[in-house]
Amino acid sequence: MTLPFRDINVQVSSDSYIFTSPSSPNAAALCIDRPTGDIRLTDASLLPGRRVSRVTSIAGILGMIRLSLDKYIIAITKAEPAGRLKGQMVYKVISTDIFPLRERQIRDPDEDKLLALLRAQLKTGPMYFSYSIDITNSFQRQAQHDPASPLWTRADDRFFWNRFIQSDFIDFRTRGGRGQPAPQPGIDPYILPVIFGVLEIRPTHFKSTPLTLVLITRRSRHRGGTRYFSRGLDDEGHASNYNETEQVVVLNDNSGSGMGGFAGSGDMQSGKLGGSSASDGKETQILSYVQTRGSVPVYWAEVNTLKYIPRIQIRAVEAALPAARAHFEEQIRIYGDNYLVNLVNQKGREARVKQAYEQMVEALVTAPKERTQADQFTEEKFHTIEPGTAKELFDRLHYVYFDFHTETKGLQMHRAQLLVDRLQDALDKQQYFRAVDMPGSSHEGGRLEVRNTQTSVVRTNCMDCLDRTNVVQSLLARHMLDRMFVDVGILARGSHFSDEDTKFYFLFRNMWADNADVVSKSYSGTGAMKTDLTRTGARTKAGALQDLNVAVTRYCRNNFLDGPRQDAFDLFLGAYAPATANIGSSSLIFADRRPVLIQSVPYVAAFSLLFVLLGLFSRTGASVWPMRVFILFWAFVASWSLWFIFSNGMLYVNWPKLNPRPWATEGYNETISKVRKNKIMGPLVARHERGLSTARYLNAEEGKKRIE
Repeated sequence: MTLPFRDINVQVSSDSYIFTSPSSPNAAALCIDRPTGDIRLTDASLLPGRRVSRVTSIAGILGMIRLSLDKYIIAITKAEPAGRLKGQMVYKVISTDIFPLRERQIRDPDEDKLLALLRAQLKTGPMYFSYSIDITNSFQRQAQHDPASPLWTRADDRFFWNRFIQSDFIDFRTRGGRGQPAPQPGIDPYILPVIFGVLEIRPTHFKSTPLTLVLITRRSRHRGGTRYFSRGLDDEGHASNYNETEQVVVLNDNSGSGMGGFAGSGDMQSGKLGGSSASDGKETQILSYVQTRGSVPVYWAEVNTLKYIPRIQIRAVEAALPAARAHFEEQIRIYGDNYLVNLVNQKGREARVKQAYEQMVEALVTAPKERTQADQFTEEKFHTIEPGTAKELFDRLHYVYFDFHTETKGLQMHRAQLLVDRLQDALDKQQYFRAVDMPGSSHEGGRLEVRNTQTSVVRTNCMDCLDRTNVVQSLLARHMLDRMFVDVGILARGSHFSDEDTKFYFLFRNMWADNADVVSKSYSGTGAMKTDLTRTGARTKAGALQDLNVAVTRYCRNNFLDGPRQDAFDLFLGAYAPATANIGSSSLIFADRRPVLIQSVPYVAAFSLLFVLLGLFSRTGASVWPMRVFILFWAFVASWSLWFIFSNGMLYVNWPKLNPRPWATEGYNETISKVRKNKIMGPLVARHERGLSTARYLNAEEGKKRIE
């Protein structure tokens, strides 16, 4: 079995970077030539003597990326233990370093900006890895893979977060390189898969039974991005903000936690622990439950215009049908039946998204049968769509709509349990994954002997797949944890762990609240809403005030700060490739192309407000009327400036620069056309744009000469 090296030294010289593992002196050395970036493997003992400027110890190679003018190697320089899974240590990436291939850097504004985006992405992203266990896959999928194959080949492509920046190494592995044309398995130990998301491992007790509670959320690398710049599906069927969350209970994890075993008898098939492999009842037991979340699977977008509630655009369902087919084909292939829980509002602006989702499901399933259930709160408490027959692939889709906001109105969050009750039959059939770890296996980490599998998945969404989604997912996880504990004999049938052990319940709630915050921060830029319900089990006024703070912060971040964040995702994940961009316009990638007059309006508003404040707090003496005129004048200027900004909000949203969104381009052009027709602003804007066109041409020519 080939596992990644746990220790790597980097020798830096003027003509190459050389990576070796001190603990594996017989392994091939990885050489990356400077400045070409050519990869080759060399016998470490045959390396010629050369002048080495420095030797650095790293935890692993995250990957290699080409920007506009140079290639860079990204290394993990510091990692801290996050805990053990089945006795195998998992690490969190703490710090990284970027090694340029050019010995002498070329100073270029765009290159510096791209590097800044890359560093921001590396700094803010919660990334995890293991040298010995595949954390990109759920335990159920791990049990289906050959543990003797290299770790990176077993990785789930969706959650292999650094897959794009590992492309050069993977291509070299499969096809070889200059002077080494054949496949090169010797590079396998240098390829380290990393996940982005949440990984919490908590050794604890439920009453007197020791166990390890684990929560893993893996964010998909496909269609990654921020809240308002990444919605719905792409043409390949990848959904925005797609995450797989796995809740794991490990019993008798002797090798990792040092905790004592669980006394039991029989086997897991009968619902009792113990088993033939360990008469003392101390074999390691794995119980896992998987859920998914993802944006509503149609073509839709929310267009920022500086209004608190963005405008929704939805393309025809027929146009998105091929993408939806690709999406659900993958989901059914991986998870089996999909229970599609939709939590968006049935009234107001969200109603269009709900209707589009339902039309999509009706287009996919055979002879759809709809059923609506009402109560005293709403006419549409539940809305289900089930296939009339179960013969075609997409007849494994089961749509369940729940009017979350109406049912839980007035802090009545306990009514969300109604959805779990509605899904009771599906959850009973769905089951969960159960296995026994076989430590006698020759493979590191052992082998899983499967006793039961999860046969379907609940795919939950709201508008953002954040706040409402996390509440429902935590309720489903709590329901399934009750069932696990009953099956293994540590909880009486009909009881709930939340009533039996308040300390354990507190841990469970906080793990799910932490999960909500991390997933939300990576997408919206803030922590999640409604975490008071997840942490305390009840909706509180303090929690409502905190949600107000989150809402205001999201508004500011999503309108004024998310453009660079989206650019950072696009750069790291390969949605934008600087090397293939138009080099003639490279110097204009991050240029502010708005007319200077448009750019100046926010500054005019800020200075006007400052002058108003200075006037209000200044001593007037005998000059009362001049001061009043001064204040009124600047108040008028400030009011007009703010009116102009919010009337033409498309011009002041911080849009992504690397991959401009089509709806943003259309909206910008419409707004700037409206400004050109303004009798006061129009002539000034047009005059500036004529000058800007000349400047753009001169800058493009200068950039082209510099690159040549």
